[in-house]
Amino acid sequence: MERVAVSVLAEDQISRSGVVSQLRQRPELWVLQESEQERATVVFVVTDSVTDSVDDRTVVLLRRLRRTSAARVVLIASRVDDAGLVTAAECGVLGVLRRSEASPDRIVQVALLAARGESSMPSDLLARLLAQVGKMHQQLLDPRGLSYTGMSSREIGVLKLVADGMDTREIAENLSYSERTVKNILHDVTSRLQLRNRTHAVAYALRQGLI
Repeated sequence: MERVAVSVLAEDQISRSGVVSQLRQRPELWVLQESEQERATVVFVVTDSVTDSVDDRTVVLLRRLRRTSAARVVLIASRVDDAGLVTAAECGVLGVLRRSEASPDRIVQVALLAARGESSMPSDLLARLLAQVGKMHQQLLDPRGLSYTGMSSREIGVLKLVADGMDTREIAENLSYSERTVKNILHDVTSRLQLRNRTHAVAYALRQGLI
């Protein structure tokens, strides 16, 4: 079996050494030096043993990895508040492990899942994350008539008719809009989402499962 290349990052070297010592005993994993991080398939980010939470330094590290690394990220921390959960999700973190649950077997399991692009998170943290996402939808998107994709129901309705082969005049008649309104809606969608034309906008909506 091909080993998964992993790297461990931590401000606290004691925490890093503890995780590394566990990982080096496992034949499924190949533990890289810190200087070899760019070769890693999976990067473990370990919080400081004092705060043991997603503090400002951890957030900075997660955001840097999001910008500069293609590796899959797994976070190890004892305490993850709601803001930390949302930040981790925004930074593309695939796995979250509590220190109390970070046995060698569990670490390997999460690493292998992450290497395949699969996520892993304790069920209570996942429930909290979904609750936060739902709250964001209710407070920020619903009042503006937007979906997670950044499209309003009116924009989606116009694109559905474009996908049906209707031209601007036919869409305007079908929705009781002026032709100028239809053109403005399509222009807003393509400009905001950086799409080339209405055909590209329809393809985008199809990929997102909107139409």
